[in-house]
Amino acid sequence: METLYTPSQTYIDQFDPVDYYNTYYNPEQGAMVEEWVSFVLKNLHETFTSGEIKGDLLIDFGAGPTIYHLLSACEVFSNIITSDFLEQNRIQLQKWLRKDPDALDWTHIVKFVCELEGNSENLEKKEEKLRRTVSKVLKCDALKSNPFDPVEMPQADCLISCLCLEAPCKDVESFTDVLRKLKDFIKPGGHIVIQSVLNCRFYYIGQKQFSCLSLTREELERAFKEAGYEIVKVKVAPRLKKLSMDVTDFGSYYYVHGRKPCS
Repeated sequence: METLYTPSQTYIDQFDPVDYYNTYYNPEQGAMVEEWVSFVLKNLHETFTSGEIKGDLLIDFGAGPTIYHLLSACEVFSNIITSDFLEQNRIQLQKWLRKDPDALDWTHIVKFVCELEGNSENLEKKEEKLRRTVSKVLKCDALKSNPFDPVEMPQADCLISCLCLEAPCKDVESFTDVLRKLKDFIKPGGHIVIQSVLNCRFYYIGQKQFSCLSLTREELERAFKEAGYEIVKVKVAPRLKKLSMDVTDFGSYYYVHGRKPCS
């Protein structure tokens, strides 16, 4: 089955962050709430407790309406700038940061991270720490020559992105080009951590289908190398739960830790 590429305007018009949350992260029936959440959060916990990645500033590129991937990072970085292309997603992020009563509920995932850290009773403290650490919620556009235009961005010690780059990119070449552009926002010797899925052609939000760039592991690693990164670590885990293949057809999860050369 060939999936037609989903243009930016379709995302602007049809991407509903509440439907997205309910489809993938709702604690009762979310398609990604078990395998994906466990994979990504364990990797991030390991990454940010190892002592290898630390510093003042972390940039989060393409957060969607989610905050879960920043819960470990806020223990290491004093400043987090998060971002997304869609205004409706940025509104949801701001709602959570303000503790609005109708904000998306990430309590079940915060609890998971607290358990990884051995502080299962400190849910509220963890949430407040992340709220204090996130300083900005910016618009980003992977397809622009300067993805944060017109904002002048400082270079970060680390840039992170989850389940993002395969949406705007039509092919491996454009994926590589985005990775190359993101390198400009990383300090020499700084880090990039990307987690997403392989061999995925589509995903649904409610009844609406969106395209996804289908990558193999070989294409993924080649893209990072051609974009000028040193690859520190790659992890790939097969998808075990096949019950929701009609919602999204990815075959496995991936984690890539890369480093921008010092010169």
